[in-house]
Amino acid sequence: MDVCAQHRVAEPTGAFRKKLITYYLQLKTLHPGKTLTTKKNRVLSGMRPTGKLHIGHYFGALQNWVRLQNDPAYECFYFIADWHALTSDYADTSAVAQNTIEIVTDYLAAGLDPQKSVIFQQSLVPEHAELHLLLGMVTPLGWLERVPTYKEASSATPACKPPTSSCIPNRARRSSSPSAKTKSPTSN
Repeated sequence: MDVCAQHRVAEPTGAFRKKLITYYLQLKTLHPGKTLTTKKNRVLSGMRPTGKLHIGHYFGALQNWVRLQNDPAYECFYFIADWHALTSDYADTSAVAQNTIEIVTDYLAAGLDPQKSVIFQQSLVPEHAELHLLLGMVTPLGWLERVPTYKEASSATPACKPPTSSCIPNRARRSSSPSAKTKSPTSN
């Protein structure tokens, strides 16, 4: 058996394929004048609104984003990852809305042009969450464990002991308190 065979995903069929086609058609309606069958390379990137942007954001990402949006070879989509911010700011989400406004202002001040690239807020596109659910169902754990961001989050979690654990950060796990546990019908 091919070592990589366990990680291959079959071509989507049935209802899943119809759902992907629906997403494609919905994306086409975001910008009716633009076509998604372009030969341009696509860029999709975003930042979490967890605080004020600083010079590192500019030199690390924004400067490059402006260069890419001005390059006719690229079609750029930049977003404010407000749902992603909830993974670290889950205890107090009161600043996420204000930080989102400030980040958009910083994007524009850095030179991102809504006429040249698409700028959007993640939570205003419900298909983002739906696509996350669908991709989460078909993505093997091995692929996830190779993502640097996931590795960092799981290594920061003391309860995570790879490779036997699924390495889900504690905040995403169900409560393990005795009152939250239920006895299964097969257990003694």
